[in-house]
Amino acid sequence: MTEIRQKMEERKVCVVVPTYNNGKTIADVLRRVAVITPHIIVVDDGCTDNTREQLELFKEAPLDIVSNGCNKGKGQALLTGFRRAEELGYDYAVTLDSDGQHFPEDIPLFIEALEQHPGALIVGARNLQEENMPGGNTFANKFSNFWFTVQTWQSLPDTQTGFRLYPLKRLAGKRFVTSRYEAELELLVFAAWHGVELVSVPVRVYYPPQGERVSHFRPGMDFARISLLNTILCVVAIVYGWLSTLWHRMKRTRFLPSSVYRWMTEKDGKPREVPITTRRIAYSLFALLFFLSVMYLFVLPYTWLFFHLRKPTEQRKLKYHRLLQRMSHFVIHRVPGVRFHLDNQIGEDFERPAVVISNHQSHLDLMCLMMLTPKIVFLTNDWVWNNPFYGMVIHQAEFYPVSDGIEHHVDRLRDLYQRGYSIAVFPEGTRSEDCRILRFHQGAFFLAEQLGAEILPIFLHGVGHVLPKRDFMLREGSIDVEVGERIALDDARFSSQLLERTRQMRHMYQARYQAMCERLETEEYWAPYRRYARMYNIR
Repeated sequence: MTEIRQKMEERKVCVVVPTYNNGKTIADVLRRVAVITPHIIVVDDGCTDNTREQLELFKEAPLDIVSNGCNKGKGQALLTGFRRAEELGYDYAVTLDSDGQHFPEDIPLFIEALEQHPGALIVGARNLQEENMPGGNTFANKFSNFWFTVQTWQSLPDTQTGFRLYPLKRLAGKRFVTSRYEAELELLVFAAWHGVELVSVPVRVYYPPQGERVSHFRPGMDFARISLLNTILCVVAIVYGWLSTLWHRMKRTRFLPSSVYRWMTEKDGKPREVPITTRRIAYSLFALLFFLSVMYLFVLPYTWLFFHLRKPTEQRKLKYHRLLQRMSHFVIHRVPGVRFHLDNQIGEDFERPAVVISNHQSHLDLMCLMMLTPKIVFLTNDWVWNNPFYGMVIHQAEFYPVSDGIEHHVDRLRDLYQRGYSIAVFPEGTRSEDCRILRFHQGAFFLAEQLGAEILPIFLHGVGHVLPKRDFMLREGSIDVEVGERIALDDARFSSQLLERTRQMRHMYQARYQAMCERLETEEYWAPYRRYARMYNIR
């Protein structure tokens, strides 16, 4: 169980147990779940028996108990549990009933299926011929299975079971879900319509003898509700569901001319790491047109007028840098399909100048750093300095090319430093193709030594996945920027010898970046890239 527990931790899986008046069985169910995982959410759906007392006496695991106040039905109990799971940061939730019919020992089957099908909704399939299986339940299940196939063009052996694993961030139509048993069918249908993969795994089931059974299923009323629901879902399927299903299937299926398909999925005869999609083309064209229009219609004319109509005083230069900072902040927070997050928990205010070092992954790196403070300049290569699109901006912002070596520009950089500007250097010297930290060059640390400046490390993650070195189109994803603590020249952790200090700085940087990767690269982080891989059946 240790391995399964670890896998559930890594994939952020919890167990949600809705309960209503199951005081005789709830403790045994939870005890068996606790053997597998301590991450248990119990939804008290207005219990009026001794269920609450049993929960308060339970000591095998720290239960997270949520109460609906009154009985609202299983559908609402599930939604309450899902909301709580998302609040606690879980990505998946296993649901099982509290009446003892499900075997918690089968939870590992769902985790194994999740490893093979990330992002899928995994459904337990009971043996409908099980001893003591109520005849009404068998009929209702077959009835529901038939209409589910009609509505979604998919088949499942058991659409009525409550033993499932839900991908919380991919659940669709939650606001339309009804309150009682039929809610579980709705969640399946909505998931199928929105392209969520449905996977079935066989599970055991136990039905106690008739005299011992506690059931809240009302055959007449609940069957009538399921029949009405299926009628509504069939109508919605005709006007929406089938079209949505077709669209999602087309996105996963090759339906393009072979030459276009090869261009979108291959490069130099080899599969692309990420295929070209219409969305990527749209995002990239929008970003390019936005950049060109802003640059040529506003920034370049403004820059020429700003520095030619009046004398470029120190105050006016700082004002220009503030404009660049605001523009960078605006752009980096609005890259199409990309989420941005800044972590500056140490409260760095960038008031004191420093030599800023950062890993280098993408053309977007500059904006990630420029948005932090107006008082920052960059050391560039000749290509950037002579760039026809923004070369004028680079010149007026006092960014300097150092292709011939930093040592030839120390006096000029010292002037900037004394005026309060931090000097940003990418110690790797070039963008990393695979986002790993490359060998550090000594220039940044030589410059810090010459200026008597502190080192201020900035850590970038995800930029190389969103716009990597060997790709020209944006990808969906997320960018994280972390501001590190300043490092003084006399910091005892680092050698006074330049070469050794450079090596130690790289090791420090690698360790911090690896910690970022372990924390940030979750199932949710990689979800867009898995979708890309499945889109044209590349993998």
